[in-house]
Amino acid sequence: MLGLGALVLAAIFFGAAIYINIAEHPARLKLGDGAALAQWEPAYKRGYAMQASLAIASGLLGLAAWWTSGQWLWGAGAAVMMANWPYTLVVIMPVNHQLEATAPADASAETRALLIRWGWLHAGRSALGGIAMIIFLDVISMRM
Repeated sequence: MLGLGALVLAAIFFGAAIYINIAEHPARLKLGDGAALAQWEPAYKRGYAMQASLAIASGLLGLAAWWTSGQWLWGAGAAVMMANWPYTLVVIMPVNHQLEATAPADASAETRALLIRWGWLHAGRSALGGIAMIIFLDVISMRM
């Protein structure tokens, strides 16, 4: 059950992350520079809270599944899922801080370039979620 919970939460995380890359962020980039930045800020804050919680919960359930089963793949999936935290803090946060320091009225082509970069960096989070989900799915399928 712990592993199934880890898989479900990883799948929700991946679905939310890939939605941002495929639908939300491209739509945001259709707006003008100031409007795109104004939309990014609250969307990011809400998305961060949701995805951070999902990454931690999925990772903890994966660790618990590893602890109780001894199957190392649960731990590997948990590590990949939890890698979203340092990846976000080290790689994405510097871009976030630059975007947050810009008022929408002051947005420019440089702001747009940062938003585009942010989208590519966020794709890394999507990839980590997808990889963790596949690992969890793999270990579950081995048990069947």
